[in-house]
Amino acid sequence: MTRNWLLGAALAATTTALMGAPVQAQPVKFEYWYGLTGDLGAVVLETCNRFNKSQTEYEAVCVGQDGYEKAVQNTIAAFRAKQHPTLLQSFDAGTADLMLSGEFYPVTKLMADTGVTVDWSDYFPGIANYYSSKAGEFFSMPWNSSTPVYYFNKDHFAKAGIAEAPLTWEGMEEAFKKLKASGQACAMAYAPSSWIDLEQFSMAHNVPVASNNNGYDGLDTELLFNTTLHVKHMENIQRWISEGYSLIRTAASGKSARDSFVEGECSIFFSSIADHNTIHKLKPAHAWDVQIIPTYEGVTRTNTVVGGASLWVLSGKTEQEYKGAAAYLAFLATKAEQQFLLENSGYIPVTKSTYEALKAEGFYAKEPFINRDIAMKSLTWSEPTELTRGIRLGSFIQIRAEWTAEVEAALAGQKTMKEALDTAATRGNDLLARFARTYPGKSFP
Repeated sequence: MTRNWLLGAALAATTTALMGAPVQAQPVKFEYWYGLTGDLGAVVLETCNRFNKSQTEYEAVCVGQDGYEKAVQNTIAAFRAKQHPTLLQSFDAGTADLMLSGEFYPVTKLMADTGVTVDWSDYFPGIANYYSSKAGEFFSMPWNSSTPVYYFNKDHFAKAGIAEAPLTWEGMEEAFKKLKASGQACAMAYAPSSWIDLEQFSMAHNVPVASNNNGYDGLDTELLFNTTLHVKHMENIQRWISEGYSLIRTAASGKSARDSFVEGECSIFFSSIADHNTIHKLKPAHAWDVQIIPTYEGVTRTNTVVGGASLWVLSGKTEQEYKGAAAYLAFLATKAEQQFLLENSGYIPVTKSTYEALKAEGFYAKEPFINRDIAMKSLTWSEPTELTRGIRLGSFIQIRAEWTAEVEAALAGQKTMKEALDTAATRGNDLLARFARTYPGKSFP
């Protein structure tokens, strides 16, 4: 009897204590799948940690997907099982496919529905246009944004008597010759890049990648890159390799273009401004700087467009998950969080107010950020034209792959560059036609 009474008393005491103790509400969890890897992936994960520590109402569960393409592909597969995330970091090439899928919650509407105020006019046009409807509604939230530049070895340039980094391709070829004459075995480390060699080249020269104003005006679109100045440019790249000014530096060759540059093997390489921070971390033994991508003489230069990725809010989630996503996006849009991203990556500000504030604070006047904002100069060189507001092509991930495969075949001597680009365009047009058949009667909003 005594033993039972003691047990009962203990149970009652425990129950009373539990009932009297304040119940800690669990945060609302929402999943965020991101594509960045390596150092940049670690930065994404840290932004999640910073958000989670900043408040107790929501918890972002952030899961890396080992690359942008896999992030998109894994999300499509997850949709079928209704196991998709609330937020997805998708790169620029996935924009058209996501737009027509209908499986997203436009961020303009999300923020309005959840009572979060955003000054959408504060976003740079070259960034906003890529992720918005024709009416200006943001479908996804710009975040890690970039544009291409070229990196050059200042010591090699000085030895070769090159006073200024060239702004034209004709000037670049002269620089190649001077570098070779000075004893430099490799002027440029080259890796084929549809994003740089085709898309951004076309933007800077205001020439089309495809019909219908690069796909904006209809799904009955055909690729045109095998008929424009792009052909001459790729033939020049092939010639520079054959003449010994440039070396192919890819994973298949055993060394990346960036590693070749950092080691001092090659004097120049082209990449995203996002590499700016990484190269500082790698600490090359030589002095270096960046310059906007060149244009050919006689061309009126226009703006390049945004690369990187934006954040999409996907369909089929609860109201509370959407409130969490809105809170997270609002958190990332603050000046403090944009600055955290910039300080720990090579990315650029997405809003005009943040950029102006950083300039006023002298952010770009100190190492390791000096001259990193040259990317802003490239993005804002002109007001966007109908051809330089972006690209709206379905199956763009696969189109990029076709271009790359054909260019590599040409560089391996299997065909001429014109034949390669013709084949890439033909295969790409088949992909576009299939995409149009998937969405009969539809157009990009």
